[in-house]
Amino acid sequence: MSQLATAAHHPENTTLNRRGFLAGTTAAGLTLLQPGLALGTQANSKVKLGIVGCGGRGKWISKLFMQHGGYEIAACADYFADRADGLGEQFQVESARRFTGLSGYKRVLDAKPDAVVIETPPYFHPEQALAAADAGCHVYVAKPVAVDVPGCLTIADAGKKATENKRCMLVDFQTRASELYREAIRRVHAGDLGPLVSGEAVYYCGTTWGGDEALGANATNPENRLRGWGLDRVLSGDVITEQNIHALDVAAWIVNQDPVKAYGTCGRQGRVDRGDCHGNFSVIFFYPNNVVISFASKQYGTGYDDIGNKMFGPDGTLETHYFGLVRIVGRKSYKGGNQPGLFTEGCVANIAEFHANILKGDCSNPTVAPSVRSNLTTILGRTAAYRGGEATWDEIMQAKEKLEFDTKGLKA
Repeated sequence: MSQLATAAHHPENTTLNRRGFLAGTTAAGLTLLQPGLALGTQANSKVKLGIVGCGGRGKWISKLFMQHGGYEIAACADYFADRADGLGEQFQVESARRFTGLSGYKRVLDAKPDAVVIETPPYFHPEQALAAADAGCHVYVAKPVAVDVPGCLTIADAGKKATENKRCMLVDFQTRASELYREAIRRVHAGDLGPLVSGEAVYYCGTTWGGDEALGANATNPENRLRGWGLDRVLSGDVITEQNIHALDVAAWIVNQDPVKAYGTCGRQGRVDRGDCHGNFSVIFFYPNNVVISFASKQYGTGYDDIGNKMFGPDGTLETHYFGLVRIVGRKSYKGGNQPGLFTEGCVANIAEFHANILKGDCSNPTVAPSVRSNLTTILGRTAAYRGGEATWDEIMQAKEKLEFDTKGLKA
């Protein structure tokens, strides 16, 4: 399995409740101690987590939360008992706080954690994130935030609800946590390339997802689809939304505008699994001011991997690679550097930032709106590619097409 493929896997108080304390203020408006002091002097200052989604990435990221030192896992949920128990045993979550079924996340919320970490199939992110925000929890959610336009709008609502409730919400894009990316794109926005003219974004990798064995037993069985959700268009949003969003999020970050329209195509050639996701996408995105971004991806085969962007202006070129070089070459060059461990390092940085924001009470939640925009950008590209033609931003926003997963036969 390629490097990119491996990485892709993979008590209430009447005057002061715990979540209010960890938001940074008391009911009387007193400021919390500095984070370092708080963790050293307050026995209950660790953020209590509820983990929703206990598969491979759920267990992996839970380990990073625990390595941070400022968190403890109080409850967990997964549709499948073996996964909930696996994570629970690894992180010493008592059996009474391991929940299963489609509504397991609700039982996690009933346990009143300070924060909820959402690592379920993307189809479920909007419902679970909004419920967590409504419950007064801080929310840490994996990308993509949704698989369709209504889900993206729900995530936007969840972000607003979190801010209203003085709670933090963070979307886990690793590139946006990288200082190399931040500085390079800050320079682009400052005009170091001159006016942006055109660019390209790519996501090339090999076979990524497991679950094909379950689909081979019965590809229409909903539990088997959950086991192999990364191979399922509805549960994942297809590869352009679930995986390729890493490249398109960087493009959206750079351009910093909604695309006007897209023209695209896609196919399943090259894939050998029994899912229904596509193996390649080719899309041209048209932005205001005649800025054009070409995008291409593949998720099959071997021999070449990259998650990259090149953006061009009259005064220079920005080049980024998820597992490597970030730089600007031109009249105002930026040497940048390499960040080969971004998959883990970005998560570690986001986990630390999430904790710091909770303790500071910084609920501005700046990652939500950009993540919604880039998610919608992938949906625009997907819509155009499925048609083998054109789709416009205004059209998809007005249509609000919803993907439906039939949960009949699944345990509540």
